[in-house]
Amino acid sequence: MNGVVIGGTRSGVGKTVATLAVVRALEAAGHTVQPAKAGPDFIDPSHHTAVVGSARGSDDSGNVDGERPSRTLDVWLEGDEGLRRNYARGEGDICVVEGVMGLYDGDRSSTAMVAEALDLPVVLVVDASAGMESVAATAVGFERYAAHAGRDVDVVGIVAQRAHGGRHERGIREALPDDLAYFGRIPPEPDLEIPDRHLGLHMGDEAPIDLATLDEVATHLRTDRLIDVAREPPAVDSIDSGPAREKRVAVARDAAFRFVYPATMERLRARAEVVTFAPAAGDDVPQADGIYLPGGYPELHAAALADGPALATLRDRAGEGIPILGECGGMMALAESLTTVDGDTHEMAGVLPAAVEMCERYQALDHVELSACESTLTANANDTLRGHEFHYSEAAVDADARFAFDVERGEGIDGEHDGLTEYRTLGTYAHVHAESTAFDRFIDSL
Repeated sequence: MNGVVIGGTRSGVGKTVATLAVVRALEAAGHTVQPAKAGPDFIDPSHHTAVVGSARGSDDSGNVDGERPSRTLDVWLEGDEGLRRNYARGEGDICVVEGVMGLYDGDRSSTAMVAEALDLPVVLVVDASAGMESVAATAVGFERYAAHAGRDVDVVGIVAQRAHGGRHERGIREALPDDLAYFGRIPPEPDLEIPDRHLGLHMGDEAPIDLATLDEVATHLRTDRLIDVAREPPAVDSIDSGPAREKRVAVARDAAFRFVYPATMERLRARAEVVTFAPAAGDDVPQADGIYLPGGYPELHAAALADGPALATLRDRAGEGIPILGECGGMMALAESLTTVDGDTHEMAGVLPAAVEMCERYQALDHVELSACESTLTANANDTLRGHEFHYSEAAVDADARFAFDVERGEGIDGEHDGLTEYRTLGTYAHVHAESTAFDRFIDSL
């Protein structure tokens, strides 16, 4: 599968809209597109998934998954080989990878590092709203900086964001040197702005892009040139994740629990039977050998969760010794209480000895590294897990709380520890990827 990376000069330059337009332009030209996202983000991929393919269907949890969910590509979470394996599991004849932040920004998994690991060309999104020759100068600077930074990154050209046609477009195109291609422009279009909130943009099914407008914008892109520069990453050997087990895993999937990497669901389904349920919609927890509560927005659905049957059932299942894994929002639902930014406190499952309170600004945003101080659901003692944390809540824990992990990098729950544990229940602020082997360990523990 050939691929191309859509990088940006900075955060907020319009990479997501440019990526969506490239996806639609390539599909209109008859290509099967696999979207992907550099970095650990869950939200931008939901927008990719919402626009890719001819079908915009739903899975059994009501989430818009589409035909080809966006792949997460993160060097820190997956390693170079794991990243390449994850890429190779995509489906299509061309992969469009949206970058993260500015091209070279990020000390653990920048867009440049992802492009380098996959040996893919970078198309740079440059804000052209107030420039012409300076747009070209910016692109030249990003191209030359790769050698200065010691990175093997191939910047092959630009997409001019917020660029008008006529003289404006002509001036940008003519100012580019011969070794930087012009791949087209994204005209100023307020209808393509995606509203944001805490944790980033609204999800793709909450604030869907107007496809007619997006398709009109896509006509200004040069798909022939994009196809010409796209190339295939080095081949990788697949690694067997282990035998399937005759076990059943219940996975919460609804508006409150929606932050799941596609590779995680693929790994769980390869190793066990998976059944999904929607706690915020009133579903009870189905019978299962293990339960996984992903991250999401439990704070936005705290009242519905408190009124539904699932939290009480989780408490009972935890007491029975059923393995339960909660990540970030999942951990919050397993806590004793959850207080919203409006000051409303709701009882949660009461499995983990913590009172969670939402804050006005984020409390952690980073790649993390955890060291297991005891054997737990996702790691053996002394194992190291790499993950990512991004949350607006803080958790006040009991003095006798037990933690499964020491934090080597990141904030965790109290600045030094992560992984609250009770019975056979584990709750972390860290999200981990399937390539970490954490979910294989979880299945093997059932």
